Amino acid sequence: MNKFAAIFSAVATLAITVALNNKLGPLPAMGKLLNPFYGVWQNTETPNNFKDNDIQLKGLSGKVNVLYDERLVPHIQAENENDLYFMQGFITAKNRLWQMEISTHAAAGRVSEIVGEKGLENDRIMRRIGMSFGAENAQNFILKDEKSKQLITAYCNGVNAYIQSLKKSQLPIEYKLLDYKPEAWTPIKVALLLKNMANMLSVYEYDVQNTAFIEQFGKEEYSKLYPDFIQDEDPIISNETTEKKYQNQGLFSSENNTQQAQKVQAFSTEKTIQKNIQQAQFNKQNTETEYESAMASNNWAVGGSKTASGKPILCNDPHLKLSLPSIWYEMHLSAPGINVYGATIPGAPAVIIGFNDSIAWGVTNGGRDVRDWYKTEFKDASRKEYKLDNEWKPTTFRIEKFKIHGKPDFTDTIVFTHFGPIVYDRNFKDAPIRENLAMKWTAHLPSNEFKTFYLMNQGKNYDDYRAALQFYTCPSQNFVFASAAGDIAITQQGKFPIRERATEQGKFILSSETKNDWVEYIPNEKNPTEKNPQRGFVSSANQHPTLADYEYYYPGVGVYENYRNRVINNLLRNMQNISAEDMMKMQDNNYFLLAQEALPVLVNLLDETQLSTEEKEVLSTLKKWNFYVNPQELAPVYFEIWWNELRILLFDEMRDPKTALKQPTFYTVVQMLKHDSTSVFYDIVATPQKETRADIVMKSFKVIAESLRKKEFVEVHEPYGRDEIHKIESTENLDWGKYKATKVAHLANLDAFSRLNVYNGGNLGVINATNSSHGPSWRMVVDFGERKAHVVYPGGESGNPASKFYDNMVDTWAKGEYYTAAFFNEKPKKLFEENYHP
Repeated sequence: MNKFAAIFSAVATLAITVALNNKLGPLPAMGKLLNPFYGVWQNTETPNNFKDNDIQLKGLSGKVNVLYDERLVPHIQAENENDLYFMQGFITAKNRLWQMEISTHAAAGRVSEIVGEKGLENDRIMRRIGMSFGAENAQNFILKDEKSKQLITAYCNGVNAYIQSLKKSQLPIEYKLLDYKPEAWTPIKVALLLKNMANMLSVYEYDVQNTAFIEQFGKEEYSKLYPDFIQDEDPIISNETTEKKYQNQGLFSSENNTQQAQKVQAFSTEKTIQKNIQQAQFNKQNTETEYESAMASNNWAVGGSKTASGKPILCNDPHLKLSLPSIWYEMHLSAPGINVYGATIPGAPAVIIGFNDSIAWGVTNGGRDVRDWYKTEFKDASRKEYKLDNEWKPTTFRIEKFKIHGKPDFTDTIVFTHFGPIVYDRNFKDAPIRENLAMKWTAHLPSNEFKTFYLMNQGKNYDDYRAALQFYTCPSQNFVFASAAGDIAITQQGKFPIRERATEQGKFILSSETKNDWVEYIPNEKNPTEKNPQRGFVSSANQHPTLADYEYYYPGVGVYENYRNRVINNLLRNMQNISAEDMMKMQDNNYFLLAQEALPVLVNLLDETQLSTEEKEVLSTLKKWNFYVNPQELAPVYFEIWWNELRILLFDEMRDPKTALKQPTFYTVVQMLKHDSTSVFYDIVATPQKETRADIVMKSFKVIAESLRKKEFVEVHEPYGRDEIHKIESTENLDWGKYKATKVAHLANLDAFSRLNVYNGGNLGVINATNSSHGPSWRMVVDFGERKAHVVYPGGESGNPASKFYDNMVDTWAKGEYYTAAFFNEKPKKLFEENYHP
């Protein structure tokens, strides 16, 4: 009944939204929505939704059994591979059709067909960065492979069989709210979904921002704030240097509250340390190259030498924007030659992250720079010729037509050079520094990522894992691996251009010369990889894949993590007799290494004699903090406000949207405050006086109490300084979980279809990297000793907001709890089953 009420609440909310803000375009007549025969009434669940059925389905060649377990996870058993993928498409569409379509419309730049003119700007961006262009290249390449063509076609046929079976009354509620109908599913849509992942996960390059920074502040300041590698590097691929450095390091999180408080207190009063900081020279090498991005992930595998069972355990939790329906759809696929379980992407065949009887695998984002920008000079206003190597060469034009709901069609002309599309030009403006830059991106290359996952799904051993990876191009991913046979491994896979180290190729805007083009790519066998390392585990958390001695140069500015990786490796180095329960607890670990390293530096620079009674209470809470961002803690709230305001004051010079500069990483900020007493960035632009390091720290600290009084807090959004005011109703009983107020938002951002104020811990830079909108989108622990897998994600299997299976796993996920997957020796607890036949 609550879900049913939510539907009508959503209808009312949407109607008001349209009337007042005109955000989602015109609604259908309310009579249509409330029609008892085909309106929203028909989207409610009844017992008939969950009864056994025997169904004849055109398109099948044999029998298929679909058993839904108690969480509505489908276990599909087919007699042949074609029918398996056909039924995967059919069942996915049955539960996630609107999500599939809105995702591909967004990737293709077609949202304005649904919502009208207000969607046109984003649609133009998608077309101009070449999403459709890249998807077309991928589709053509995929369909040349007979097996890929056969299975993707089968999947699309299954989706279309479901669409054709739909009655008007059975359309997902979003179609009724937005007044449109689903269209046929085709291979280009599958390609678009794969390219959409590339767009989400392979755009971490700052060529334009780096160039603008040097023009404004000079190369010396740039070298201080944006080096490629740091002193505290703990890369993905283990090596003798890092292992010797860290092997005797105790647990970061082993001290109790009192000991941690004493540490901070001692730091704040130790005059010798203060004197050393004032006299120290800023260490150019001791700066960070991570990115404080919500698009982060963890994976690791521990070998039998470190587990209680003597067999490997593999763990993965990709961190993405949290949404309802979830980005993932949990499935079990079985047919002769394949028996696989895990997370699928609605709209694309195969399991993306998962396991079978013999192997398990998971992914994190590689973060490698695979996009370059080239300054382009046109011969004249016609833009039919551009200069390449001081010679005029012909451009090509790609004409894009946009259908706009309620408006005439719009046509856009995109100019292509030898390197790629001109994204911003006289017809589509952005910051002047971005105008007439041609973009080259590996996502435009022909590729067949589907084949990687198809082969991985059937893999039996390490050799099969390595063979599957050779087909994977973009976005770069760190593929972790474990096998029942006892092997563990990790590989950073993607197609990476060979760059020139001497000129730092790819770090700045390039001239339009063929010497700057990508001529060759790093061979697959040279991509960073390791198998069964001596330390007994492999791991990644979006950090550098290697140290600086890797034989190929790659830009690492503002991209790589340096907190989660150190905590993960610190824990795994110190753990023995590891169980799956240990690993589940570790995925939910809330230790905040940034706070441990930053807070003593900040407190040391704070003149406590200038603090009011209220401010001293705030400081006292921070000094007693054990650096865990658990939901019931207050100290993380204070630290978050202080840290955000500190960065606003420090880098006010960078916040001009015309240049869109990338702020230095958090690690760099800590090292800067610790070692550099004279940085030009300590001066606040808006004031007549010249501030010092201590002034910045004091001014930002005083904002904490002020924010509490106003009940308003500033959230900083990178990299353009697009700050957002975060308001709370009350500071009474305020804690981190209430302040953070995690939102699992509906894809159309309808609050009635979202989960608001999810109470949990975590933060960016923490293993449990959950903030207000992003977090672990899928948690998985596969134990080959116990032969059990534990999984959870913040959503539900159904895409229907009126279903009890729409968000039923959110609370379990928020509490750090798991479900045991119905695989290996665990049999599914039947909710109902459907038997399909030709």
